[in-house]
Amino acid sequence: MGFEYKDIAENGVAASIAPSLGTGLEYKEVAKKGMAAYRAPSLAQPHKARQALRDAYEGKINPLIGYFCGIGTIPTARVMAQLGADIIWVDWEHSALGVETMTTIVHEIQCMSEGKTIPFVRLPGHDHASVGYALDAGASIIVPQVDTVEQAKHVVSAAKFGRAHNGTRSTPPARWLSGIGDTRLDPSRSLWENVNDQAAIIIQIESELGAKNLDTILTAVGHHIDAVWIGSLDLRVSMGLDGIWGSEERFLDIVKLVEDTLKKHDTPLSGMALFGEYAKGADKAFVIVGGDCFAFVAETATISNARQNLGPLTNKPRQKLAPVTDKVHSNGTNGVNGVNGIERDHLIMGV
Repeated sequence: MGFEYKDIAENGVAASIAPSLGTGLEYKEVAKKGMAAYRAPSLAQPHKARQALRDAYEGKINPLIGYFCGIGTIPTARVMAQLGADIIWVDWEHSALGVETMTTIVHEIQCMSEGKTIPFVRLPGHDHASVGYALDAGASIIVPQVDTVEQAKHVVSAAKFGRAHNGTRSTPPARWLSGIGDTRLDPSRSLWENVNDQAAIIIQIESELGAKNLDTILTAVGHHIDAVWIGSLDLRVSMGLDGIWGSEERFLDIVKLVEDTLKKHDTPLSGMALFGEYAKGADKAFVIVGGDCFAFVAETATISNARQNLGPLTNKPRQKLAPVTDKVHSNGTNGVNGVNGIERDHLIMGV
């Protein structure tokens, strides 16, 4: 608009991307700001991911477009953060990431995207420490293999501050420092209550047991569960089936059970729609449409095409240039690359 200078006194040079402070109308700014409409006052804090998922589910904004970070390196995450995805899924469960690397990847996503991409971390398990590490980094979380009410209650407890939520999460004293990273979206509530309502929890249903217990899970803690993801690969493995998807009646009955349960509890579904198969993303609030490992797989076609189109060399010999000898002085220098008085011949081939 050209009037950002009017906000400099309050927001500094970030005036043009300042967050919407908890108005509930963030969805109206998504067309202009993307997910930065849901960012917190500090990039060290989690986005209002809960609100973003709910707005997508209610049709106020388009489904959240996700990109899968499966290889899990800092340089690749740094590039991914600039692709324009709404969410990057950091797969801590199946990557050789330590806590420090996971945390750095989350920070790279937050900072390199300028808050326009929301980091989600799939945890390596349900342990209390892993839940806290990912949330302290500023991410929202995806929890694998939730089968029982007890497991769901444990995860929610580990993710929330305060006894009002049966929370057992420890407050990090050096994460959101006073006057630096502790600005609140809602000044009338504590920082901890604000953060409770910002970070999202997605659970994965990956077994028949989890599907059959989902109704009870959502009855008990559904107000803290922001979306559900059907982990079809693990589900099928647990059922003795092959492949990531299938048409077996037994499998489809479990999928339908999950979908019907989510409708009953008014809870968003999330999933994948890879390789342009967007019909698979229908009625999902959050959809993974690509990822680093999937991009590599797609490159097999590039290599195959190259083999077919780059035929054998002709009989014409490759050009060879005459050998060039670097004469090295006794003092070990020749002004180019002599070392310790050694004479070297370099055969320069035509390239």
